[in-house]
Amino acid sequence: MIGDRMPNPLRQPPPLAVLRLRPDAVIPTRAHPWDAGMDLVAVEALTLEAGQRGVVSTGIAVAIPEGWAGLVVPRSGLARKHGITLTNSPGLIDAGYRGEVQVLVVNHGGEPHTIGEGERVGQLVLVPVWTGDPVEVEELPASDGRGDGGFGSSGR
Repeated sequence: MIGDRMPNPLRQPPPLAVLRLRPDAVIPTRAHPWDAGMDLVAVEALTLEAGQRGVVSTGIAVAIPEGWAGLVVPRSGLARKHGITLTNSPGLIDAGYRGEVQVLVVNHGGEPHTIGEGERVGQLVLVPVWTGDPVEVEELPASDGRGDGGFGSSGR
């Protein structure tokens, strides 16, 4: 049964296998025990001009456990201080991917910015994945919530 394969967030999650592709790569860690994200660290410097996009290498590969996905999300400090965020936020790492974890960044700031070697550039968050199948229906069940209200329908 599909429900039996779904991860239970109240149970101990499976470990995350991490392979260093370079000896200077940093294994992802949390700054605090209950943080959702594990810091991803650049293994090479990258300078981005204002408006420029780039790819930051982390020098690691991961084996996301079955039933889970890895989301690469921005670091709020880089965004607030320098306008550096992710081009495809969040980036998605599927359980079957085994290549290098790379962080796709963009400089929304007004000045060039260098992401230094050893700098925390993003965060990796593991989340459970729904593995059910879509089923076409004639109509959707009623909702006590917002119904078909879209963007901005819940207030300002």
